[in-house]
Amino acid sequence: MPRVWDVPVHDSTRVRDARVAAEAAAGLAGLGDERRTAAGLVATELATNLLKHAGGGHLLVDAVAPPVPVDGPGAGPCVQIAAIDHGRGMADVAGALRDGFTTARSLGAGLGTCRRVADDFELHSAPGRGTVALARIGGTGRDGSRPPAGPLRAGGVNIPYAGADYSGDAWAWVRADDRLTLMLADGLGHGPEVARASTAAAEALRRSAHLTPAEALRNLDTALRGTRGAAVALAQVELSTGVLRFAGVGNIGARLREDGTWRSLLSRPGIVGVHRPTTLREEQARWAGDRLLILHSDGLPSRWTPPSDPCLLSADPAVIAAVTVRDTSSPAGPVRDDTAVAVLAPTAADRP
Repeated sequence: MPRVWDVPVHDSTRVRDARVAAEAAAGLAGLGDERRTAAGLVATELATNLLKHAGGGHLLVDAVAPPVPVDGPGAGPCVQIAAIDHGRGMADVAGALRDGFTTARSLGAGLGTCRRVADDFELHSAPGRGTVALARIGGTGRDGSRPPAGPLRAGGVNIPYAGADYSGDAWAWVRADDRLTLMLADGLGHGPEVARASTAAAEALRRSAHLTPAEALRNLDTALRGTRGAAVALAQVELSTGVLRFAGVGNIGARLREDGTWRSLLSRPGIVGVHRPTTLREEQARWAGDRLLILHSDGLPSRWTPPSDPCLLSADPAVIAAVTVRDTSSPAGPVRDDTAVAVLAPTAADRP
């Protein structure tokens, strides 16, 4: 049952909390001392940057799967650190990543340091709306190598309600042969017991990677019996045919961008592990290089607007997820429930 840290950063005392959270997540991910130190450094720099340039924000720290899955044993988990703010944004993102660039009379080395130290680093900013900086540390194999780039990437963010230690939501993704499957689960309620249900769904997914979404949901239903149950949605791309299959039970939202427009994919009413529908319908669509899929739990408002920034559509999937959360919340109105957003996208090279 993975821990999730949501660290509000509104004064200098929380910078230490951010570092401690990153180092603890590195321990959960099984990273060595060097990468653990790197995680703490990146968290410190990002938290300090929030205070200096945005007047505060919050850091999401989690141990997640790498953005590119492999068939069979692959790279271990990595530490993901997302810094989110609703500040004035940056007019010159490229400049902000150069050492010596500063708007706060500082050394201007923070974001450049993060980019050098992290294994993945990406920055997105919109003037007047805020900034998302995302770093990953780890995610390499035992020999230190990284998985080769694949045709698809996935990423997400997970925010526990009211600063709790555990989120009742979970996302995961797996690969078997040419099938890549993304899952988002929303356990019923809050707290550790609910987190056990969504974690059980993620573990059952790993044993069901070779199945279609409808078949996998039946396995997940068996695995979640005896828990409080969860709403679960599965999206699977079959690379050989270019077909996207989707099946869901409960209140997981799904938006698919195709040919420049967004449409919803519908789940069936029910609760996996408690009251699964007898018939599980799969929705199908064509998957291509311009597609983007967003899955989200009901922590997002029922009416929300998908991202429209053309640059964002080719960003790291976890950045897209974090921007989605940022743009559907505010400092005065934080998330209203455990909230998870997971994104499936082609690799940047595959986009037209």
